[in-house]
Amino acid sequence: MKKFAVLTAAGVGSRMGQDIPKQFLTVNNKPIIIYTMEAFQNHPDIDGIIVVCLDGWHDILEAYSRQFNIDKLVAIVGGGSTGQESIKNGVMEAKKHLSDDDMIIIHDGNRPMIDSEIISNNIAVCAKYGNAITAIPCTEVIFSIEETNDIQMLDRDKLKRTQTPHSFILNDLLDAFNQAEKNGLTGEVACCSLYYKLGKDIYFSAGSEKNIKLTTKDDMDIFEALLSVKREEWMK
Repeated sequence: MKKFAVLTAAGVGSRMGQDIPKQFLTVNNKPIIIYTMEAFQNHPDIDGIIVVCLDGWHDILEAYSRQFNIDKLVAIVGGGSTGQESIKNGVMEAKKHLSDDDMIIIHDGNRPMIDSEIISNNIAVCAKYGNAITAIPCTEVIFSIEETNDIQMLDRDKLKRTQTPHSFILNDLLDAFNQAEKNGLTGEVACCSLYYKLGKDIYFSAGSEKNIKLTTKDDMDIFEALLSVKREEWMK
């Protein structure tokens, strides 16, 4: 079974408030997207990488990939008008290189702290059950607030916070895209919500609090801090 990573990096990053897309911001002289690509480049189970990239940045990404020796990069494709369409663009490109029973691992390009353990766990769950959604427990107290100010406290033991990667068997994912189009589901930002709305079973793999999504300037501060932190040797 081949395994291709599809990395989404087609957003403009407006909430970061910078002049260039957040995935191309540099930390320690390295673009964020390259940190993400390196995690999949260095994982022994990943056979190829496809990046869904913002138009106008393809040549820059290709140059960075050569500079940082990302030789698993198979293709760079353009994004769509929605997150769902962007993901599908990457998956359709992967289809050119894979068989129906191969695996697609979808990951946010702006989650650069992804590690090999999370990737391996996600792949293992997908191989066993047919899909895998990375998630972590909810540790905070959560309230649901309606417009009428009707406040409900949710049971955090029953809640999960999803991250990426999301892994799927290629043929199953293509079938989900086809079903979605027939049902008028066109604007989902993640495949896990698409699967849920289609009534498909969902399986979870373990994520990490470190696997943060860089969206704001505060997230960038956390990312830079995480890069400099080394866990104490005495911790189990």
